[in-house]
Amino acid sequence: MPVNTIALNQQRQPLDHLNTVWLFGYGSLIYKADFPYLACRPACIYGWQRRFWQGSHDHRGTPEAPGRVVTLVEAAGKRCVGMAYQVTPDTFAHLDQREKNGYLRFFTELHWLDNAGPHSTADSSGIEQGVVYIANPDNAAYLGPAPEAVIARQIATSHGPSGPNSEYLLQLAQALRQLNEQDEHVFKLEQLLLDLPQQPIA
Repeated sequence: MPVNTIALNQQRQPLDHLNTVWLFGYGSLIYKADFPYLACRPACIYGWQRRFWQGSHDHRGTPEAPGRVVTLVEAAGKRCVGMAYQVTPDTFAHLDQREKNGYLRFFTELHWLDNAGPHSTADSSGIEQGVVYIANPDNAAYLGPAPEAVIARQIATSHGPSGPNSEYLLQLAQALRQLNEQDEHVFKLEQLLLDLPQQPIA
């Protein structure tokens, strides 16, 4: 699969027939919502876990020296906590550009972690259909698993147009703490990063 997925996402999953869409964010979308949204709620999806296995050639690295960012990998019995944003379909023009480096859109069930308010448009059962971006192993930017110490060193030395790769990891870890979520993979990488000698905290 090519790295740039903008056209592929627009072709395989048109959203114009919907009035609003719930978008599930599990990486930088948790703490960097650079798009308009109608509502925002903590949520989780089941059967998936976060992993720093996707290469970043356009945001937190370069084509010559890619950084590492999160994608989701299937994991029975696991859940992934993040933030869900209610957006209009035209917002995906920006989101597809932001997530173009190997990510495809998929529909998934969102499970709310808060209590729905009186004006919520979410399903009263606590489950809502939403969209999530996932970078599968068949995309050209996929880096795959590696020892966590190796991943941490790569993150420590990578930098791209959106800033240091270390900033991405540290802000994600902080955002997960604010959600009271214990993600062993993310927090282990954070600790390894902070333990590296002369590593600036970006």
